[in-house]
Amino acid sequence: MAHNMPNERLKWLMLFAAVAVFATAISTTNAANPPDADQKGPVFLKEPTNRIDFSNSTGAEIECKSSGNPMPEIIWIRSDGTAVGDVPGLRQISSDGKLVFPPFRAEDYRQEVHAQVYACLARNQFGSIISRDVHVRAVVSQHYEEDIHKAFVIRGNSAILKCDIPSFVADFVNVISWHTDQDESFYPDAEYDGKYLVLPSGELHIREVGPEDGYKSYQCRTKHRLTGETRLSATKGRLVITEPVGSVSPQFSGNGNQEHITLLRVPLNGSLALMCPAQAYPVPYFRWYKFIEGTTRKQAVVLNDRVKQVSGTLIIKDAVVEDSGKYLCVVNNSVGGESVETVLTVTAPLSAKIDPPTQTVDFGRPAVFTCQYTGNPIKTVSWMKDGKAIGHSEPVLRIESVKKEDKGMYQCFVRNDQESAEASAELKLGGRFDPPVIRQAFQEETMEPGPSVFLKCVAGGNPTPEISWELDGKKIANNDRYQVGQYVTVNGDVVSYLNITSVHANDGGLYKCIAKSKVGVAEHSAKLNVYGLPYIRQMEKKAIVAGETLMVTCPVAGYPIDSIVWERDNRALPINRKQKVFPNGTLIIENVERNSDQATYTCVAKNQEGYSARGSLEVQVMVLPQIVPFAYEDVINMNDSIDLFCQIQKGDRPIKVHWSFERSPSDYEKMGFDLLQPQMRTNRISSKTSMLSIPSASPAHTGRYTCIASNQAGTTSYGVDLTVNVPPRWILEPTDKAFAQGSDAKVECKADGFPKPQVTWKKAVGDTPGEYKDLKKSDNIRVEEGTLHIDNIQKTNEGYYLCEAINGIGSGLSAVIMVSVQAPPEFTEKLRNQTARRGEPAVLQCEAKGEKPIGILWNMNNMRLDPKNDNRYTIREEILSAGVMSSLSIKRTERSDSALFTCVATNAFGSDDASINMIVQEVPEMPYALKVLDKSGRSVQLSWAQPYDGNSPLNRYIIEFKRSRASWSEIDRVMVPGHTTEAQVQKLSPATTYNIRIVAENAIGTSQSSEAVTIITAEEAPSGKPQNIKVEPVNQTTMRVTWKPPPRSEWNGEILGYYVGYKLSNTNSSYVFETINFITEEGKEHNLELQNLRVYTQYSVVIQAFNKIGAGPLCDEEKQFTAEGTPSQPPSDTACTTLTSQTIRVSWVSPPLESANGVIKTYKVVYASSDEWYDETKRHYKKTASSDTVLHGLKKYTNYTMQVLATTAGGDGVRSVPIHCQTEPDVPEAPTDVKALVMGNAAILVSWRAPAQPNGIITQYTVYSKAEGAETETKTQKVPHYQMSFEATELEKNKPYEFWVTASTTIGEGQQSKSIVAMPSDQVPAKIASFDDTFTATFKEDAKMPCLAVGAPQPEITWKIKGVEFTANDRMRLLPDGSLLIKSVNRQDAGDYSCHAENSIAKDSITHKLIVLAPPQSPHVTLSATTTDTLTVKLKPHEGDTAPLHGYTLHYKPEFGEWETAEVSVESQKQNIEGLLCGSRYQVYATGFNNIGAGEASDILNTRTKGQKPKLPEKPRFIEVSSNSVSLHFKAWKDGGCPMSHFVVESKKRDQIEWNQISNNVKPDNNYVVLDLEPATWYNLRITAHNSAGFTVAEYDFATLTVTGGTLAPLDGGSGHGNVHARIPLPAWMPEWLDLNFMVPLIATVVVVAVGICVVCVALSRRRADDMRGGQKDVYYDVVYNQTMGPGATLDKRRPDLRDELGYIAPPNRKLPPVPGSNYNTCDRIKRGRGGGLRSNHSTWDPRRPNLYEELKAPPVPMHGNHYGHAHAHAGNVECHYRHPGMEDEICPYATFHLLGFREEMDPTKAMNFQTFPHQNGHAGPVGPGHAGTMLPPGHPGHVHSRSGSQSMPRANRYQRKNSQGGQSSIYTPAPEYDDPANCAEEDQYRRYTRVNSQGGSLYSGPGPEYDDPANCAPEEDQYGSQYGGPYGQPYDHYGSRGSMGRRSIGSARNPGTGSPEPPPPPPRNHDMSNSSFNDSKESNEISEAECDRDHGPRGNYGAVKRSPQPKDQRTTEEMRKLIERNEAGTKQLQLQQTNGAGFTAYDTMAV
Repeated sequence: MAHNMPNERLKWLMLFAAVAVFATAISTTNAANPPDADQKGPVFLKEPTNRIDFSNSTGAEIECKSSGNPMPEIIWIRSDGTAVGDVPGLRQISSDGKLVFPPFRAEDYRQEVHAQVYACLARNQFGSIISRDVHVRAVVSQHYEEDIHKAFVIRGNSAILKCDIPSFVADFVNVISWHTDQDESFYPDAEYDGKYLVLPSGELHIREVGPEDGYKSYQCRTKHRLTGETRLSATKGRLVITEPVGSVSPQFSGNGNQEHITLLRVPLNGSLALMCPAQAYPVPYFRWYKFIEGTTRKQAVVLNDRVKQVSGTLIIKDAVVEDSGKYLCVVNNSVGGESVETVLTVTAPLSAKIDPPTQTVDFGRPAVFTCQYTGNPIKTVSWMKDGKAIGHSEPVLRIESVKKEDKGMYQCFVRNDQESAEASAELKLGGRFDPPVIRQAFQEETMEPGPSVFLKCVAGGNPTPEISWELDGKKIANNDRYQVGQYVTVNGDVVSYLNITSVHANDGGLYKCIAKSKVGVAEHSAKLNVYGLPYIRQMEKKAIVAGETLMVTCPVAGYPIDSIVWERDNRALPINRKQKVFPNGTLIIENVERNSDQATYTCVAKNQEGYSARGSLEVQVMVLPQIVPFAYEDVINMNDSIDLFCQIQKGDRPIKVHWSFERSPSDYEKMGFDLLQPQMRTNRISSKTSMLSIPSASPAHTGRYTCIASNQAGTTSYGVDLTVNVPPRWILEPTDKAFAQGSDAKVECKADGFPKPQVTWKKAVGDTPGEYKDLKKSDNIRVEEGTLHIDNIQKTNEGYYLCEAINGIGSGLSAVIMVSVQAPPEFTEKLRNQTARRGEPAVLQCEAKGEKPIGILWNMNNMRLDPKNDNRYTIREEILSAGVMSSLSIKRTERSDSALFTCVATNAFGSDDASINMIVQEVPEMPYALKVLDKSGRSVQLSWAQPYDGNSPLNRYIIEFKRSRASWSEIDRVMVPGHTTEAQVQKLSPATTYNIRIVAENAIGTSQSSEAVTIITAEEAPSGKPQNIKVEPVNQTTMRVTWKPPPRSEWNGEILGYYVGYKLSNTNSSYVFETINFITEEGKEHNLELQNLRVYTQYSVVIQAFNKIGAGPLCDEEKQFTAEGTPSQPPSDTACTTLTSQTIRVSWVSPPLESANGVIKTYKVVYASSDEWYDETKRHYKKTASSDTVLHGLKKYTNYTMQVLATTAGGDGVRSVPIHCQTEPDVPEAPTDVKALVMGNAAILVSWRAPAQPNGIITQYTVYSKAEGAETETKTQKVPHYQMSFEATELEKNKPYEFWVTASTTIGEGQQSKSIVAMPSDQVPAKIASFDDTFTATFKEDAKMPCLAVGAPQPEITWKIKGVEFTANDRMRLLPDGSLLIKSVNRQDAGDYSCHAENSIAKDSITHKLIVLAPPQSPHVTLSATTTDTLTVKLKPHEGDTAPLHGYTLHYKPEFGEWETAEVSVESQKQNIEGLLCGSRYQVYATGFNNIGAGEASDILNTRTKGQKPKLPEKPRFIEVSSNSVSLHFKAWKDGGCPMSHFVVESKKRDQIEWNQISNNVKPDNNYVVLDLEPATWYNLRITAHNSAGFTVAEYDFATLTVTGGTLAPLDGGSGHGNVHARIPLPAWMPEWLDLNFMVPLIATVVVVAVGICVVCVALSRRRADDMRGGQKDVYYDVVYNQTMGPGATLDKRRPDLRDELGYIAPPNRKLPPVPGSNYNTCDRIKRGRGGGLRSNHSTWDPRRPNLYEELKAPPVPMHGNHYGHAHAHAGNVECHYRHPGMEDEICPYATFHLLGFREEMDPTKAMNFQTFPHQNGHAGPVGPGHAGTMLPPGHPGHVHSRSGSQSMPRANRYQRKNSQGGQSSIYTPAPEYDDPANCAEEDQYRRYTRVNSQGGSLYSGPGPEYDDPANCAPEEDQYGSQYGGPYGQPYDHYGSRGSMGRRSIGSARNPGTGSPEPPPPPPRNHDMSNSSFNDSKESNEISEAECDRDHGPRGNYGAVKRSPQPKDQRTTEEMRKLIERNEAGTKQLQLQQTNGAGFTAYDTMAV
């Protein structure tokens, strides 16, 4: 049957041979082990679709997924069965089995890849399945254009405009709309009754075309479904409208009147248009018909909602398969007619399913698979097994007897031309079956004749196989020599053996054992070779059918055999192509034919000796009969006669011929009931021809007729199908029927015929038969197989019905019947409610339908109603066409009329009743019990009781509510459904009083209002937004926001204030909110200034009001920019280009946008010649908006300096770095002056001055000379540029000569000078050739002033300096040429110098002016004003400065900070220093600079900013005591003008000595509670208040209350005061005035004054040696102060929180009480630098003391003597009690103390002792180089320069000369700044002030090294004065910075017997950073002393590291090391003091 399949499917089979082998191999191996239940063959989970279209720009992925166990393998194959591989870039198979087509370029398109049919193959061990065909089509994006051609139409007809789409994209492009040039647009699926209609296929249909339609042009818009591209047609179509001339018969456009037939395919549920494009005049009439399938009969197309006709076009929506068929359009008008046929195929998607999907069948049992399929059309059905076609094309596949090879996957494929579908099923084998297996077998053997042979074969299998034996292909039977036997072993194997008795040579050959069962076959063969001569066994005659292949093997025995050959007619084979001979004796002849191959063949076997044997084989070739194909083409109708001829073309005789006839099941259906035996006869016309005759065809003759021819070769057959058409015949003709109403009616109508008739029913129009129309499909009428069903038949279904049976044969059958309906009375409404208003009339009606007559009675509440008994009731009856109407009238309804009325109707067929529920209605009563359940700000929940509803359902309740002050005429309402008694009233205003009442309403009316309730709604957060919001910039960093409150109605309570939020616009950051309190004044605007904003930055501002509930909505974001600032960066890439000698182009690039701080409006170019650049008044400005400009009018050949700046509305920005350009040179001006001096009678000396503007480098001068009055030519003489005179010689005596001079540059010769005339003469008066000139000399350089004279006799030259005769000295001398040389010019050399030349004839003189340029002298600096954070100073230059001053450098520093500088322009009279610390000391001085360099420094100005230390509060306002705690109100403290930073709180019991720190960082705005105190106990409290001006310590005593709240008796009889210390009690024998509190300070003060006077004297005696101010001030001495900090200790004056970190920290690992009286010093001192750098402080002074540096303050008056320790002692009794305000917490002058920190490094017994310095300003005693801050043994050589207190004022950079390019001249090297070495690090202590003259002269050494302060690496905050003694415990030991912990006996003079408690010895130092202990205070960021002491350097440097809150400022030890190496650690300086004998040796380090 394979030839019946489409050819293309055969291509698929090639691959599957291999697949089948694979499957067979698997089945063979698995047969013994049947698959488990969970194992199964492959099944598709996701099968690819039939068509894959894609664009080359998108690519495609085709997914194929299958399931199975084991998981199937996915292989993609082509239609020819070959596997698909990857094509790089075009096709690839992904790891998950997808076939992927990537996007590709158009030029890479390959048809074999992109236009191919693919399939997906899934396989596992149980079988293979193939997917449906996948037609892949890639579409390359190509340009296409749609065209619209003109359409010719006769006026009045319909026109169709077609959008022509190129064929290569037609499948993908659809029309989506049409457009006219009059902006009309038409879309598909529009209304059908308009003039314009877009058809489903895209054409534009225009009906009833008129002349106006010819003026429009039409364009179509299309869309490409793959790319989504839409485009408008390239051309515009028009209608060409022709006026009809006479009548025109219908014609189809473009085709003449040919026969028309159109094929149309449309998908299921699609829309389609069948077109009939005919034109005619008059306008024709169109009719559409559809042919009945298989016939020539047609029926008119029924139009309905789905099928419409527009003009001649038939439009079908939602197409169904039944719409398929042939349609005919008939067009007629009065002139003629025409028709066109269209064949419509509605395609439904194909699908298939095999039933059952899996089945398990035992061997030998039948298996049946049924393919169920749907879809339209279906062309072929085919079956495959494991991907291989099996040649079956019926829907049912039946396997009669299942074999082993039948198991596997079966697939059914259904196909048409467009698509295919498949289904798969699996056949499994049942039972346990194993195919036979040869387990043991004989081997090839060679032997001598004689002995017996035993061959054995063992086989196994299930079922047990049978074993047979063959020799050379011939079965062996038992005989006397051959015995075969077999038996079955216990394990089921079969053992078979073959015994050959006394083997002969003839027994040799190929032996084979064959094991066979129904499951399969296994065989084994091997040769038995017996030595002997060749022997050939007899071969039987071989018969073979022509066309087959002959294969025969020669049965040779004997051994050895040398050759076997085949011969025919003594010719060795092969003799043609068909024959093949093999060495083993096999002969193959292909495609055997009788003529060429029927013969006798001889086999010849030979051995080596030449013996041979021969055997013959006779081959007979038989020919099968061959039948000539025949067919019967004509249509066969009833009673036709038919003859079929069967002709035999070839075949061996005799040939038997007979016919067979069989019917298929479908043929039986065609025959219908006619099962009679058909009459036919056969007739053998000749030996080769047979005829079958049917005299009269009947339906029974339908079937297959087969001619069968057979001979000895075999049988062949050929058959044809005959179908007899039969006209319809009634099987069951319908008759009239009557049905009871409501029953299900059924009328049968059956007919048969062939083709099978189509039975239809129609109903007559009207009451008489005649015209019929199709039955409308409805729920109760249907036709099934010709039977008419009417369910629930009604009167409306009565009428005449037509049954018609048509099959296209004959005229068909029809029958008309009458269907009548018999109806009992019936009420359409069984029960209804009727309402009436009380007191109004009512009418009740009953209408009964049915057969008349009908009687009707009324009942009321089941009682007979008689109108006679109540005259309110009246009954009337009215006869209707379909029945009777009865009416009951009630004149006036009453409440009693609410009853059930029933009417009963009766006729001959039965009775019925209907009920009317009468309801008399009235208005409801008033609701009651109105209650408030819940309320909120905007809603209230109410409940009430339901009132009587008046017999009418309550439609609704109306809740009325109003504000309490309004009247009930101004109310709001809420409607509530009538079924509820709870409701919520919403949309109330919060915080408002309301009155609420409720009314009920039904259909009749409304009730009265309930009683009102009053409620007040809750407050809510404001719902309104603030109004009138304005955001205006105030300045560059401030914006003012103003707004008004929200509307009063949206406050929802009382507004408390506003939250104003702001953020940077265009960022996702959150708003920063500020709170503003509400202003109660009516209408007053709120405002807020937002400060510290970024310059010219857009901020978004939102505002929300808040009340006590919460915040309201944010207002809309207002955006505003801050005012424009000035650009913070200069224009970049500034460049200048010289254009000409007077023009320069300057260009630049705008500053970065983020630094513009505004809109850059213009750029300013500042320029001046470089020489005048320093002078602001000489600078020129040019504005431009562009990024370059040309400067004009410049001086020629001049260096110009230029800067560029950008300008915004905020002002001028930063200037760029100066750039320099030189204008081009030009020709020079004329020499300024010329002299001609007579030198003799033939010589004249011409001299001249250089041009004022040389405009370049002068290369030469040209001297022109000409004899006057003569026609002589002018002589020229070129003179080098350095020669300013020329001697003209060889002149004529007494003849006047004219001279002039020109100068030349590289550009050319300049203007000529004035002419001068001179005459050679013998008389030579004295004249000076030089000119008056001004000479400028630089300080310390040499100056030379010329005086060139002539004269005879030689004149005498003398000089006067400032009018005084010159006398030579070692600095000034006269040179031989008359010039004056001055060496090393100084300021005093400036002035007039005149030169006089005189001889006997005349005298002459000239005057030179010498200007000396020197660095500026010290300017005047005066203080103008101070505030808390600024200083204003006035600057004035020194009167004696000659060189122009270029500016000032202002130097300033806080007392514990580093020097900072500010550049001040020379015009600035005043300068503000801003951002300073409040209440702090500052030192200020200034230096000037000019183009020579930096000048001398001014005197140092000492001043301070305003502000004081915190001030003590009153105790009652500050302290509030309870029984176990005390509350501290820190707001009671006054800040002294400087904001408070923090407080340190300490407490102790009164009788304790140690203080306990409570907190070291209490914020000033908080109240603080000290907890866990004991009741009724006296305590001491110590508070240290800190601000930037210093700190104040207050000590209070208080007693906690008793448990019951009582107070304790006061101390000392109640006279105690919190701030006053009790006197020390004295023994009775001591006088009263001998109070230690008085005596100790007094003695100390006396000693201090005495020592101070000594120190001052020594200092004054040394001052003259130090002070060099009287000279040239090359070196200054220092202003001496009490103390200072190193340059590394700069306080950040810009940090407001600087002092927040000054809290006390206890040293770690030591129990050291935090006593203010003990002078600790923490590392915190060292860490005052910005953000945590390293700094030093001094343990001996409070860096914030306001009175510390008042230079002339008298020392405090001592009250007792002080004991001064000396250098030789470890510790003395050092006590100092100052009562001087502000000096309480100083360390004692000259106190000896130890430095902590040398516990490992030094023996404590050898610790260095240090001594402090006196307070007043004076010099310390003899100070040596060991350490400037230590007291040294007497007699130690002192320093040239000394300072007390480690002052760190820097030296001015004295003679630092700056040139205009910002360079530094080498004339004066600035001296290094003073550095403070007291900084936990090493420092250079040997810096000198050095001066080097320009010749590299001698080195001037200034004073010695800086003072080093060793007291610097110790605990901080312990500078409290030690006056807190007495009964509060003794002060503790002083702790210095480095020494071991020393001990003092304190108070031995005033409190004998009381020793100072000694802190426990310190633990060993730990160098591990991780072990640093920190204070317990959680807010403290301080570092402990242990860390300060840690080794940070190679020689034991101890630096302090601060944990900075800003991570960017943290520096680790490693970072600091790197910074030191790079000299980049900033101004912070690390210093170390290392002991060396009696002093310190300092080491040079980099200043860090």
